[in-house]
Amino acid sequence: MRKNETLRLRIEDMNNLGYGIGHADGLTVFVRGGVVGEEVTAKIIKVTKSYLVALCETVHSPSPNRCEPDCPSYPACGGCVFRHITYAHELELKRRYVENAFRKAGVAAKVEAVRTTGKTEGYRNKAQYPILPHPGTGKPAIGFFAGASHRLVPSDRCRLQPEIFGRISQDVMRFLDENGISPYDETTGRGLVRHLYLRRGDRSGEVLVCLVLNGDRLPQENAFAEMLMRSHPEIVGVLLNENTARTNVVLGERYRLLKGKPYLTDRLCGLEFRISPESFYQVNHDACELLYGIAGERAALTGKEKLIDLYCGIGTIGLTMAKNARQVLGLEIVPQAVECAGENAARNGIANAAFVCGDAGAPESLLGKAAERLNGDFSDAVAVLDPPRKGTTKELIAALDEHRVGRVVYISCNPDTLARDCAEFLRRGYRLSPVTPVDLFPRTGHVESVCVLSKLFARQHVEIDLQTDELDLCSKAP
Repeated sequence: MRKNETLRLRIEDMNNLGYGIGHADGLTVFVRGGVVGEEVTAKIIKVTKSYLVALCETVHSPSPNRCEPDCPSYPACGGCVFRHITYAHELELKRRYVENAFRKAGVAAKVEAVRTTGKTEGYRNKAQYPILPHPGTGKPAIGFFAGASHRLVPSDRCRLQPEIFGRISQDVMRFLDENGISPYDETTGRGLVRHLYLRRGDRSGEVLVCLVLNGDRLPQENAFAEMLMRSHPEIVGVLLNENTARTNVVLGERYRLLKGKPYLTDRLCGLEFRISPESFYQVNHDACELLYGIAGERAALTGKEKLIDLYCGIGTIGLTMAKNARQVLGLEIVPQAVECAGENAARNGIANAAFVCGDAGAPESLLGKAAERLNGDFSDAVAVLDPPRKGTTKELIAALDEHRVGRVVYISCNPDTLARDCAEFLRRGYRLSPVTPVDLFPRTGHVESVCVLSKLFARQHVEIDLQTDELDLCSKAP
């Protein structure tokens, strides 16, 4: 088979990238736009020794799970991958995605139905818009990257973002155009403006604006900040971020406040949190409350336990569980996040929580710091893990086992690394609870999951001295 040839096949499955999966001549075929159960004609766009990639051209037997995409940028934009199927079908596919990840890892797991708030539009509280030269005019253009590329799909409105993000981005682009400010060109490393970075508090409505520059100054920067805050009262702060590195990383390390304050506040699970540009904060507020509620239930805290919050970020998980724990200790590698977590504890009057800077990749050092705070006593300790996509390490799992932590609540944004890490826990004698997926990212290929790893450690024993001659074990009947 060759590129640009067409083939007819049946779609048997779908992956988390939104591609339908079929087979032809012994090869797996990934069909963009195909839906499970359909007979389609597809055009081949990529050929390898083991698989083909194709575009759906004709649907001969439409699936009842197919729907009309409701976004003009779909499927060119790489954000959403499931806008051509019903949301109910998407949830089942995500459940199967998690289930298959555990199966491939050799772990027998019960995967429950995906939990969701049902909200699929305008749920994201963070946006990172690349600003690049328009392919036709060379003027600044804003949008999103196409899937698996850095090709810009121009757009100032995303159905996953709140409407105010679109209005702010329009004003930013108008300012850049009127002042002749150049966009960053990734191929040459020239140009000034790289990204527009927006954050919003779902409950507070506060918005933080950050413009990422290939330099340290923006022409007419004070007028820029004043224009935005005058036009949008929701904006509480406007910052510049300096990133001069030839890299795909969005944010540099240096920030400068132009106007307002360098953070916003929001309420989550009844608590108030301070959120800076670099703070980790779940992008879907309502689904995050659902996720943390499930995690809190699974932690099964009675008020007597010590809670160790690993990868704690700004302390959201540990602080939301603090009322049910005797003591909370958060461990995080980012110093600014540790500082922010402490401020969030004080802001909410939580006195039984402390936060320490440490690297989970160096577990002995990390849990050594925990041991200092816990006086070496890990009895009744419950750990919460919420690592990045790469998951945690064998070393940290071993350290949790060696410190006899008998209950670990694991929250993960990557089913593959979650399943891999659970396999390591199981090899150490832990037992796995049912896995509950939670849809924090509707219409995209991502899904969050939460589960519990538990192990019974003998913490005490009773010695009984029995003399066999005192037992009438061999008495004979009279």
